[in-house]
Amino acid sequence: MNYYMAPMEGLTTYIFRNAFHQYYGGIDKYFTPFLCNRHMSSREKNDILPEHNRGMCTIPQILTNKAEDFLSLCQDLSSYGYDTVNLNLGCPSGTVVAKGRGAGFLSCPDELDAFLDEIFSRCPLSISIKTRIGMEQESEWETLLSLYQKYPIAELIIHPRLQKEGYGGTPHLSAYKRAEEMLSCPLCYNGDIISPATQEKTLKTLPGIKTIMLGRGLLKNPLLPALLRQENTDPSTLKSFHDTILDGYLSIMSGDMNTLYKMKDLWTFFGQSFDGAEKYLKAIRKARTVTDYRLAVNAIFRTCRVILPAPSDPW
Repeated sequence: MNYYMAPMEGLTTYIFRNAFHQYYGGIDKYFTPFLCNRHMSSREKNDILPEHNRGMCTIPQILTNKAEDFLSLCQDLSSYGYDTVNLNLGCPSGTVVAKGRGAGFLSCPDELDAFLDEIFSRCPLSISIKTRIGMEQESEWETLLSLYQKYPIAELIIHPRLQKEGYGGTPHLSAYKRAEEMLSCPLCYNGDIISPATQEKTLKTLPGIKTIMLGRGLLKNPLLPALLRQENTDPSTLKSFHDTILDGYLSIMSGDMNTLYKMKDLWTFFGQSFDGAEKYLKAIRKARTVTDYRLAVNAIFRTCRVILPAPSDPW
């Protein structure tokens, strides 16, 4: 099985990716948080710089509904040595969808078709796509699959939920099965793989899956890829992993608060892997200095038990 790290805006930055690769690895491809303007900002350039992604297969992701913007970014990315990009047609965020981007673009199949025709005919890079199965109704998926059949997609990463479902409810595994029947391009499954048990359950229905993208489950438990691969896990590395991320942000950001915003966002996920951590998590949320933050974090690692799912645990 191949495993990918999902792009999560503001979370899976190059600081996070490098720390993860150093302490855990087990990821075959890392996808960057999306680029959405015609030209990259200095922060976005830092995220995709080859020297910030050494030893990793990193794929930049683009979020746009304008072909010229997509092609401009691809030209820039090509100059950095990239040969593949990923198009985001999966983000369910209301602010993104309102602009007709991400999953919002799926509601306009004719416009999407014209967009894909232009980028696939003019882009010198290989293009993979991350997609939802529609906006409101499962029946939309048939139209989208017919559209995807027309293009030489390098890989289609499918999160089998509708945009309106966000991350709730149950993934529509039958939609992924339909893609297996209709498409010849490589496929990747994304959605609710958070433990060995959830992987096993999904594979019972979809035994043809060869690649899985991990998102929220990996952030909650960085040991997840090792667990899925049935490799030895060592919870003691969590503290070193955390400290490397913290030190990385402190080295590139000015002022405690900018770093603390990043770390507090990560703790919305990290905190779910500790038993009895609520009072310490509250202290993390209230911290206004890195010193106070470190005290709260050290207390969690000193006092609270790391929760690891057993192979049969649905978590």
